[in-house]
Amino acid sequence: MDSRDYAFEGSTPEINGYAHVSREATLVGDVTVGPNANVWPGAVLRGDVGPVEVGRESAIGDGAIVHASTVGEKVMVGHGAVLNDAEVADGALVGFNSTVSDAVIGEGSIVAMGTVVPPGYEVPPESFVRGSPASVTPLSETTIDPDEVFEAFHSGDYANLAARHEDLFE
Repeated sequence: MDSRDYAFEGSTPEINGYAHVSREATLVGDVTVGPNANVWPGAVLRGDVGPVEVGRESAIGDGAIVHASTVGEKVMVGHGAVLNDAEVADGALVGFNSTVSDAVIGEGSIVAMGTVVPPGYEVPPESFVRGSPASVTPLSETTIDPDEVFEAFHSGDYANLAARHEDLFE
């Protein structure tokens, strides 16, 4: 067990051998980090009252808090975001300093920076979510080019960047 990983009531974090988890991140209890996923400095993943699962090729940004939540594959969770009892489907992006609490973010959706997604929300796939409280618009009804957004924040790019940061990751 590494100094950033803490067991809780018999559960110990499991980090795939191909994942990159910063020495400055904290993982507690029932936490699973999948292959080519990356967890950046200051992030806290707490699996004490429910499991935390981070899927393949997903990125958890600096200072993000993930508590009892599921993060799908190829998901970007921005710096300072908070996920509490949340489910974020494959290919979604949760912007910087957003909060998603007891809610579901659909596949391929974009949650704008600073958005508050309150309990009970179920965001449909390929939606744009913004505001406090959140309002939801289908991506097809916006001027946002999802391909452009996802290219700018592609989780694979973060995996490559993590691999180059030997001083932050073990």
